[in-house]
Amino acid sequence: MWETYYMKNLLIINGHPNKNSYNYALSESYKKGAQQRDDVSISQINLCDLKFNPILESGDQYNSELEPDLRGAIAKIQNADHLVWVFPMWWYGSPALMKGFIDRTFLPKIAFQYEEGKLFPKKLFKGKTARLIITADTPKWYDTFFMKSPAINQLKKGTLQFCGINPVRVTYIAPIIKSKEKFRKKWLTKLYAMGEGLQ
Repeated sequence: MWETYYMKNLLIINGHPNKNSYNYALSESYKKGAQQRDDVSISQINLCDLKFNPILESGDQYNSELEPDLRGAIAKIQNADHLVWVFPMWWYGSPALMKGFIDRTFLPKIAFQYEEGKLFPKKLFKGKTARLIITADTPKWYDTFFMKSPAINQLKKGTLQFCGINPVRVTYIAPIIKSKEKFRKKWLTKLYAMGEGLQ
C-alpha cells in the first residue's frame, strides 16, 4: 500500500519594521533550521516589505478593499499549516505595522464567520498551529505576574485562537536591552533548533 507523503506548509511572519533588527536574525535562524527538513515548504512575510494601508479606515471589515500585497499575504496564511510570528513587544503590545496587518487581513469570511443565532463565530483557521517568538526588554516574570502578558494574550487568545489556530506556543526572549552577544547567539542557536524541529 502506498503511503501518502504530506509536506507541511510553514509560514514565517516578521512583524518588526526594521530589517536590520535582531528579530530578523531570529526569523532567519528559524528558517535556516526548517530548511534542513525535506518535508516542509517555507513561505515568508516581512511586513515592512508590503505596500498597504495599515488603517482599517472605513471600520467595516466586510467591505475593506484589499491591496495586492494583502491578498497575497492572506493566501499564504490560508495555505499555511504552521505560522511563526516574530515580533518585538512595544508598550506591551505589537508594533503598529503588525497590528494594522492583522486588522486588514484577519477578516470576516476569511478568518472567522459570524452565524445567525450563535454567540461565537465559526473559526475558519481550524487545523493550523502557531508559534509566537517575542522579544522584549521586560523580564518574563514581570510581564507574566504584574502585566498579565497583554501582548501574548491579544495575539494568542484574542486573534489566533479566536480564529481556530491552536495550539499557539510562545517563546519569550528577554531582556534584549543591554543583552550581551553570548545571550543573542544562544537564542539564535535555539531558534535554529526549533526550526529544524518545526516547533
